[in-house]
Amino acid sequence: MYEFLKEMRILDLTRLLPGGYATQLLADLGAEVLKVEDPWQGDYMRWMEPHFPGTKESSLFWGLNRNKKSIKLNLKSKTDKEVFLKLVGKYDVVIEGFRPGVMEKLGLGYEVLKEVNPRVILCSVSGYGQDGPYKDRVGHDINYNAIAGVLGLTGKEDGPPAIPAVQIADIGGGALMSVIGILTAYINRQHTGQGQYIDISMLDGVVSWMSMLLMQHTAGDSSLARGQSLLNGGYPCYSIYETKDEKYMSLGALEPKFWENFCEIVDRDDLLPQQFSREAEIKEEVAVIFKSKTRDQWTKSFADRDVCCEPVLDIGETINHPQVVFRKLLTELPHPVAGAVKVASNPIKFNEKETVIDQQPPGHGEHTKEVLEDLGIILAE
Repeated sequence: MYEFLKEMRILDLTRLLPGGYATQLLADLGAEVLKVEDPWQGDYMRWMEPHFPGTKESSLFWGLNRNKKSIKLNLKSKTDKEVFLKLVGKYDVVIEGFRPGVMEKLGLGYEVLKEVNPRVILCSVSGYGQDGPYKDRVGHDINYNAIAGVLGLTGKEDGPPAIPAVQIADIGGGALMSVIGILTAYINRQHTGQGQYIDISMLDGVVSWMSMLLMQHTAGDSSLARGQSLLNGGYPCYSIYETKDEKYMSLGALEPKFWENFCEIVDRDDLLPQQFSREAEIKEEVAVIFKSKTRDQWTKSFADRDVCCEPVLDIGETINHPQVVFRKLLTELPHPVAGAVKVASNPIKFNEKETVIDQQPPGHGEHTKEVLEDLGIILAE
């Protein structure tokens, strides 16, 4: 954990993935993140399967909540709401992931928070944003990707749309856009002294990720369809191919020099002019080539050559990949029952050395007493 944002204090009202990922990134950079959880179950992800062996504690929660604190507050209670507003007076950022209008119904909308702390930054993360005809509509990652056009362009040409394994809208559209918005508002506040309200929509974010595809559509690109365009498997030089042992290789030989190297290695100079062929027969010829060797044999063949061809790994293989290990993309957190738990580490690298040891995720309300005493509130024993 770094200490770059050690002056930033964040009240985190979110649950599940988008808010959890966003505030973990900020916590990893040194911000103090206090999860404000209801007294009954808290963040739903605490209890979702799979559980650590011998516990009822979710392993998923550990992937999104290191370096944070937790307090139990019932925001529908007048007393606890007053406590929350006292906290707002001391913190820089509030991030929430309720449906639009819920904060106002709780009496905790931006105008109320701003009265308590004019410098406060409120970031609202929702599926469709705080306005528009879909603002009250429920949704999940799959739905935002569907509307944005991601699903319609993902999968084989002759098959149905495919669901990405990673939550693109939740992380790319919600979490990362939230971090950018919060950091921007925080920097702006240093110059103006004023807080800010940030409206983050996961649909908005994922549509922005469609930038190049939207430009293809604008230009009338006829290949813009599932499994037919340049970057979704429509050309022989950029696709996924099955190997002899029923595994797969990813080929990304977009630049002519990479395709030339590929053709040289497989001893098929006749394919040189076919890099961007739309003929199914040409792609089938490349598929036959890949079926002639195992995945490991192809990996070895391409290891020291500029081709942009890498094996498709399962997650167990990814964890042990030499580049993943060398870059320390996984870190260990101590769990009282499960022992050392490997989680994805902060992907942002600085030349400064880390100065603080990563802390395990907080227990439900673990820091309630500590936080309340800091406000001058002493709980009865």
